[in-house]
Amino acid sequence: MSASTDSRKRRGHSGGAALSVRGLRTWFELRQWGFLRAGWVRAVDGVSFELQPGEAVAFVGESGCGKSSLARTLLGLHRPTEGDVVFGGQPLSTLRGPELKRYRARVGYVQQDPYGALPPFMDIRRILAEPLIVHGVRPRSQRQRRIEAALAEVRLTPPAEFLGKFPHMLSGGQQQRVVIARALVLEPAMLIADEPVSMLDASVRVEILELLRRIQSERELTLAFITHDLSTVRHYASRVFVMYAGRIVEEAPVDDLLAHPQHPYTQALLAALADPDPDNARRERPVPGGEPPSLLTPPPACRFHPRCPHFMAGLCDVNDPPDFEPRSAHYSACWLHR
Repeated sequence: MSASTDSRKRRGHSGGAALSVRGLRTWFELRQWGFLRAGWVRAVDGVSFELQPGEAVAFVGESGCGKSSLARTLLGLHRPTEGDVVFGGQPLSTLRGPELKRYRARVGYVQQDPYGALPPFMDIRRILAEPLIVHGVRPRSQRQRRIEAALAEVRLTPPAEFLGKFPHMLSGGQQQRVVIARALVLEPAMLIADEPVSMLDASVRVEILELLRRIQSERELTLAFITHDLSTVRHYASRVFVMYAGRIVEEAPVDDLLAHPQHPYTQALLAALADPDPDNARRERPVPGGEPPSLLTPPPACRFHPRCPHFMAGLCDVNDPPDFEPRSAHYSACWLHR
């Protein structure tokens, strides 16, 4: 079992990647009274990975682990504090003005709360036309064709029945389909979906997940799925990245990670999943004590060590664990694998 001293080497960063993330840090300055610096919130703190064209991956972790900050950095909404995002061979940090606008047209975004993501004063036609107008798609007849095609693709048919409706006239599942249609209408190469089913009823979640999987497969999109729910990742992702306190602590093919979790944090996440077996439900499950750390003052070295049942004093709290490979193509940042 070997450890890599450079996670960028470990994850390859080949020239053919759709997206490469290199030593990414996204920190937010915290101020008191509006002008006194109180510190930095280390939302994303040293993350490296790459996504292949047409690949679907999931980023999993508790609320506050940095998943959404990572997503917004990939979208170009946050500027990296350090490191870079490379898309199509071009660093995102170098893009300005029209180039950044073109990048955002190539990366679609599916938000978590569909009702909050849709302007209530616009009808569906105007909501879907807006990105096309902003990015200069003309004439109007072409915009209309693309709007109707997007609605048909997300199974809002016939499109004519939905174009004149406002968001409050739709169900939660229909609203999320409109959000997905808006992300697709510019024909992106990559799609970032941030908790796209967490606000929906359980019966609707499966439909939306199946819809995203079908669209990703048919369009050969690169899909980055942000979620806290490990129980659903098998249905749409080929690889999983587990995040904790701003860092990736485990990465593996989805089936291998679910069957053989290596990092204690991943094991805790899987142990917490709901189990339909009533006998298992009555058993006490091992849950790590404590709370996720503050990203303003994270623990030194391994950030999970204050909650870890395998904590080794003088090691876990002193040295950052590198990325070990306890199984083929399965990486875990934990000293247990040294």
